Amino acid sequence: MYKRNAQGWLKHLDFFILELISLQIAFVLGTWIRLGRWAYSMPTYRNLGIVLMLIDVLVLVLLNTMHNVLKRSNTSEFLITIRHCVIILALAATYMFALQEGETYSRIVLFITCILHIGIGFTLRMLWKAFVRKNGVPIGKRGTMLTVLKAETAEETLGRLQANDVEGYEIVGAVLDEGDRKEILGVPVVSTLEEAARHISQKWIDSVYIDCPSTDPRVMKLMEDCHTMAIPVHYHVKAIGRDHVKQFVEKIGGTTVITTSINYASPTQLLIKRTMDIVGGLIGSVFALLIMAIVGPMIKRKSPGPILFKQTRIGQNGKHFEIYKLRSMYMDAEERKKELLKDNRIADGMMFKMDFDPRIIGNEILPDGTKKTGIGEFIRKTSLDEFPQFFNVLRGQMSLVGTRPPTLDEWEKYEFHHRARLACKPGITGMWQVSGRSEITDFEEVVKLDTKYITNWSFGLDAKILFKTIGIVFTGRGAM
Repeated sequence: MYKRNAQGWLKHLDFFILELISLQIAFVLGTWIRLGRWAYSMPTYRNLGIVLMLIDVLVLVLLNTMHNVLKRSNTSEFLITIRHCVIILALAATYMFALQEGETYSRIVLFITCILHIGIGFTLRMLWKAFVRKNGVPIGKRGTMLTVLKAETAEETLGRLQANDVEGYEIVGAVLDEGDRKEILGVPVVSTLEEAARHISQKWIDSVYIDCPSTDPRVMKLMEDCHTMAIPVHYHVKAIGRDHVKQFVEKIGGTTVITTSINYASPTQLLIKRTMDIVGGLIGSVFALLIMAIVGPMIKRKSPGPILFKQTRIGQNGKHFEIYKLRSMYMDAEERKKELLKDNRIADGMMFKMDFDPRIIGNEILPDGTKKTGIGEFIRKTSLDEFPQFFNVLRGQMSLVGTRPPTLDEWEKYEFHHRARLACKPGITGMWQVSGRSEITDFEEVVKLDTKYITNWSFGLDAKILFKTIGIVFTGRGAM
């Protein structure tokens, strides 16, 4: 039976275990340095040690800290180590604060543990990476693999396979679709394509890697023979081998398919993200109701009409929904927009932004040329107008973090690559908003930022954007 390679964080279980060990060593040393006692001889610190380990596991799994650990540079590894350790320190401090046990533990012990954790964790990972790169997979036996290659691309394919030998296979031979070469990059050519099945049946071969067109009858015959012998076959699907595209195999309609996507999330990740949205949506909705009670009468006094502004927007994958905002513009804003298009800061017209928008409640130009602002500009500058969108979050139409949903007229101008912005659920905030939205007037740059968010999505990235958003709201930077 074929043993599939580990996926997700299990793929680097050795580094996972090494991280837990480094934290415990740091904790024990930190306690000894500060208190001069064995940490696990004291009940309170024994509990703290267990909590630290559980927090470490949580951070490792949710933030997937070990992703691409073998491919990271030394600098990147050090920065990720620092971030990982600081997050654990922050969560441990939050735990002690929540239980009101801050006085029970020494804060210096936690600080020393964090510093030692960074040093020990980084050192052990670098040493282990060097060992793995030199010796290959450190745990378990390496499987033998026969490669079936197209002659004209044999060196390229074999070179790629050899460069990733830490994945657990040993290439013991090659088969070419044509020619009579004896070896390729030190790997012996052991058979012709016609006789490959016979060779496999007589040798120790754990699996076969095929990089030849399936339209070749000889290749199809070899795959059928391997199936008969119960030999696993890895077929390289070249047509979808694009960079920055995730690929995975799944079942649809009873058939096996290879699915490609800019990114994907597991059901567990989606459940956690939705739970975060519900909690954040409930808290945000309470604030939205309070803001509406205070600001609502001011809006109606300056511009009679509804307090809330509803507008049809385009959501995930083109789905229409009604977005809620505190009304910051006069009732005839949409009609007046046409005569103001000449002042649009976005040259290509893909979005509409003005330096001083006369449609905003209270905005007017006095006879002496002075620009006067009012309640509308205030709630936009402080982002108070965005709070009713927490109602959209609760309804599942939006998320706390995502991409901004376009209007219908903006959507109609979209080209293919612009649509990538809508591959995820729209959010109240996102990478564009925390990257200086007032200064960005190039829509293509907005698309790049939104696509970057979707491609690199993680819970850690969402948390980073949320914290930045809070800072922007309180300082007023980047607001429009």
